[in-house]
Amino acid sequence: MQHLAPIALFVYNRPKHTERTLKFLQQNELAAESRLFIFSDGPKTPSDQEKVQELRDFLKTVDGFRSVEIIERKENMGLANSIIAGVSRLVKDYGQIIVFEDDLISSPHTLTYFNEALNLYRKEEKVMHIGAYMYPLKDKQLPESFFYRAATSWGWATWERAWQHFEPNIDVLLKQFDAPKRNAFSIEKTMNFWKQMQDFKKGRNNSWAIRWYASIFLKGGLTLNPAQSLVNNIGHDGSGIHSGINDIYNVVINPKPVKAFPTEIKENPEAYEAIKYFLSNRKGSLWQRIKRLIKEKLG
Repeated sequence: MQHLAPIALFVYNRPKHTERTLKFLQQNELAAESRLFIFSDGPKTPSDQEKVQELRDFLKTVDGFRSVEIIERKENMGLANSIIAGVSRLVKDYGQIIVFEDDLISSPHTLTYFNEALNLYRKEEKVMHIGAYMYPLKDKQLPESFFYRAATSWGWATWERAWQHFEPNIDVLLKQFDAPKRNAFSIEKTMNFWKQMQDFKKGRNNSWAIRWYASIFLKGGLTLNPAQSLVNNIGHDGSGIHSGINDIYNVVINPKPVKAFPTEIKENPEAYEAIKYFLSNRKGSLWQRIKRLIKEKLG
């Protein structure tokens, strides 16, 4: 294996989540040979100061990696700006990157998957993003990994050659979409990706991820994904910035390594259909939705 990609971990004020994320990362086969960079955002309000400090004290004890560098921000940059700055810095220095946030538990094979895929598709211009998360899909016939158009943001990796196409300006992105592109972008309107773009424009979200997916999509890029997820998000307990309390996206992590990677650089039509089916049915029947709403309100 060539040089291993550096790992960027973005944290804020959730010491318990961060501790779990790191515990699982440390158990990865390649952890001891990987460089870890932890970007700790500054407190937004004086009341956040204590949790941020508690987290930073914990970070000083982290080991189990080839090296650990902690980047403490004095000001609050917010997740989007923190990620954009951190990713831009590391791809410039290392040409590639693996990205985690503070609420992701991983398989012991997750870093191996990322590094193998980074090496395998390094020169494939069309492959722009490697995701580790996958929805709980029903189709059991899918290959172990496949190409798909949308970028998932829960554990991912990329190269400098792809990241240079990241367009942060929402207006530049929006004006490149016509009706057919909007339809294709939103997986035939089964996912609210287009609404997320409009919400960003209106200041209702500050998502780096929707702009990254749009940048990939407009370049005709592809993302590599596992058929069974290699990470699970533990942030849906209401503690996160963008997390609603729901179980829709909860997955069982694949205990086995991904051994098979696609040789043909094109979107997998069966995977696309399986994802589309999941997205259009993910909220369940009306009764299931009502039950979930009650649970969220009581939660």
